[in-house]
Parts: sequence; structure tokens; C-alpha cells
Amino acid sequence: MSTALLVLSAALWGAAAGMLLPRAAYRFSVPEEEAWRDRCPGGHPIRGWIGRARCGQCGPGTSSYGSGAPTLALATALVCAALAAATDTRPELGVWLLLAPVGVLLTVVDFRVRRLPNPLTLTLAATALALLGLVALLPEHAGDWPTALWATLALGAGYYVLYLINPGGMGFGDVKLALGAGAVLGWYGWSTVMLGTFAGFLLGALYGWVLVALRRAGRKTAIPFGPFLIGGAFVGLLIGAYAA
Repeated sequence: MSTALLVLSAALWGAAAGMLLPRAAYRFSVPEEEAWRDRCPGGHPIRGWIGRARCGQCGPGTSSYGSGAPTLALATALVCAALAAATDTRPELGVWLLLAPVGVLLTVVDFRVRRLPNPLTLTLAATALALLGLVALLPEHAGDWPTALWATLALGAGYYVLYLINPGGMGFGDVKLALGAGAVLGWYGWSTVMLGTFAGFLLGALYGWVLVALRRAGRKTAIPFGPFLIGGAFVGLLIGAYAA
């Protein structure tokens, strides 16, 4: 398969997967102390977690209880296309394409309510390690599964220390998300782990500085860090995959 066709196929997969995220984004976007949403704003039960955020029982003009399907589709398509361009036809690309929609979903939820749901963060870490373990058995892969495992533990431990030092600035959800980030970054080695980790903190700092410059936040205002942890992992993964 040519690189152009591979990238196009990955983008189409990402667009299709992104179109299925709005319902999950709506249901997961609740404050920490609340249960997941199981009803639309009109009070009707929501069935399932995947699909458009629309209610067939609500009246015309009020049936849509979630927005952003085109945006989610575009974002996921771009992420998947970039991963395909960097990874090429190596078998680990399948893992990246499966995990990418989860990363987009986590980013949206954390930006909305500053919450990283356990069903997503812990599943992401476990799935990443399990799938990469299978990929390690295939020919032409370019990573190392034991390093991915150790990086999972190391990055999770590092973020846990940061959480203990400053629980107001680092949530425990970030600690659990770091497990999955460590798995994917560790696949390409410790240099990729360090690069992705640094990129995440840099992106978070830049975002905070922009908010302060625009007077939309103070120097001590807490920001959701999950999206930047994911963004840093994405940057590190792209560079690691391209250099492998």
C-alpha cells in the first residue's frame, strides 16, 4: 500500500470513529462527584455510548443534546492521518489508530469538566499494553514491549509524585492517564518518553501563559492538564515513529 493511500485510509477511519464520539462525550462530561449521564436534557433515557448525540423522543429542534460531531470527526481524522504518515505500514499503526479516538474523547471531556474518567484512562493503559504485546510478536515492528511496560510504571510513578506534591495542580486522573501515555511512548524508547513528557508540560505551560496574557486566568488558576499530556504523547509518538 502506498503512503498516500495509507494516510487516506487512516483519515477515513478517524473521521468515522470521530462521528461516533458525541454521545460518549456527553455522557462522560459530568463533574467528579456525579454519575455518568443516562438521560438527555429532556429526561429521556440514552441507550448506548457510541453514536450521535440525538434523542428520537425529543421534539423538532431539541433532539440534539450534544454538539461537535463534525469537529470530533475532523480532529480524529487529522490525528489518525498524522500517525499513519509517521508510522507507515508497521504493525503498531493498528494500535495507534484504535487508541486515537479514545485520546480525542478524553481531551474533550477534560476540557469540558476537568475530569478524566477511569473507564477511559485505565482501559487505555491496559489496552495499549495488551495490543503492543501482540504487535511485538509480529515481524517488522519497530518497538520494544518491555520498555513500554517499564515506561508505563515509570511515568505513572512520576505523575503520582507530582500529584502528592501538588494535588491542586495535578489530578489523580492525570496519574492514571500517564500510564497509557507511558505505554505508547515507551514502545519507541526512553528518549521518546522524555520527549513526549516534556512536550506535554510545554504545551500546558504555553496554554496557561496565553490565558494569563488574555486575562482569562490568573497565575494560580488550575487548568485541565489531560489534553496537554495527550498532546505531548502525540508529539512524542509522531517523532518516535518517524525516527524508528
